[in-house]
Amino acid sequence: MRTPERAGSVRSSVVATLSETESKRLVAAHGVLVPDERVAATALEAVAAADAIGYPVVAKLCGPAIAHKTERGLVRLNLRTSHDVETAATDLLYAARPEDGDVTILIAPMLAGLRELIAGVHTDAQFGPCVMLGVGGVLAEAIADVVFRLVPLTEIDAVEMIDALDSQLLLGEFRGEPAVDRSALAATLLALSALAETDKSIRSIDLNPLIVVDGKPFAVDALVELASAETT
Repeated sequence: MRTPERAGSVRSSVVATLSETESKRLVAAHGVLVPDERVAATALEAVAAADAIGYPVVAKLCGPAIAHKTERGLVRLNLRTSHDVETAATDLLYAARPEDGDVTILIAPMLAGLRELIAGVHTDAQFGPCVMLGVGGVLAEAIADVVFRLVPLTEIDAVEMIDALDSQLLLGEFRGEPAVDRSALAATLLALSALAETDKSIRSIDLNPLIVVDGKPFAVDALVELASAETT
């Protein structure tokens, strides 16, 4: 691990939180794997999107002012028919609040994987942006297996981050699933580093969870916060 060089303090204020759709588009453009998703404005458009993707699917209410969908019950999982999707989309649109602003329905494939990781970018007040990798899922807080490295990452840094996780058994073959593709996971970390390095307005990126499907890490949720910053 490289020793951080002390930087000036950073005063920042969040000026925008991107919607899940916008966040995923941004990280995907830099190489993060995301599911094949569709955005719908109505329940009927949601059904058409699900038909195009193939069942089962997930439906979420999305908007730039909606950061915590699960806590508000704005996620519907394992929808297997067009009727399920239409009902879920109708309910989600009805659940929108005025303060949510313009909302859409995000339709995504229902990805299945036994292992979940988390990754992202955190801006430290002294040292600047850092890339984070950890074990996700229901045990994330209990295990607290997480590592950080300063931006910019090198390929060696990315590999070392993966190797530094204590939960190495979860990264190998696991209950009939193939081992985590370490090259693909390293590419995800490098993509986050490159995005944070090139776009100075990024305050944080949260990919939670990264579900491992056939060894590949897919960001099934993403949240990007933008900020104006002044170094002193």
